[in-house]
Amino acid sequence: MVKMMADQKNLKTEELKNEKTTGLQLDKIVGKKIGMTQLFDKIGNVIPVTVIEAGPCFVTQIKTAEKDGYNAVQLGFIDAKKLNKPKAGHLKGKKCRYLREFRLETLPKLALGQELKVDAFNPGDVVEISGISIGKGFAGTVKKYHHGRGPMTHGSKSHRIPGSIGAGTTPGRVLKGRKMSGRMGGVIVLEVNLGVVQIDLEKNLLLVKGSVPGKAGNIVTINRVAVAKPIVGKDE
Repeated sequence: MVKMMADQKNLKTEELKNEKTTGLQLDKIVGKKIGMTQLFDKIGNVIPVTVIEAGPCFVTQIKTAEKDGYNAVQLGFIDAKKLNKPKAGHLKGKKCRYLREFRLETLPKLALGQELKVDAFNPGDVVEISGISIGKGFAGTVKKYHHGRGPMTHGSKSHRIPGSIGAGTTPGRVLKGRKMSGRMGGVIVLEVNLGVVQIDLEKNLLLVKGSVPGKAGNIVTINRVAVAKPIVGKDE
């Protein structure tokens, strides 16, 4: 009996592995950040969520290891008002404003022009979201690296200046990695371990617990790293 249960368990594990390797479904999608709001669970706890318009996306290109050197799927998102001739020829009838490419170990069963919607995700899934953070412009060391400031009274003239940036004769140069003033923000940020709270299939909305990089209207890429675990109760 125990051996039979172990064999069944191994068979289910193999089925899950085969389903994952054959790539029956693409776990990635492109979306647009709408903003943040809050939801309430059954107990009454407040859940801060980010609303993302995920899809519909279209498969605009499929790259293979034999032809291109690596496996990848390119997705197009949001209709463009006007396209130049090279992009129009590449999209072949589709008017997609944003294109994002996802490298994959194994290609899923997709076709050019296939539409992908938010129904590929489920509440409880764990996703990671990548996007460009909000640009803060040119910032000093106090704002950028949280350096301490100088005294504000007694005739001090060094309130928020960076101070010394190195020794004089030895080594006679500024060492690499010195934290100095410069542009802050506007870089690619990856937020991991975000849980999917709710999905709106009619409006293609994905509600994710927590914050997402960028301002409202920012284009983000969503990658599912873990599927929702089935809830097993006493009644089942």
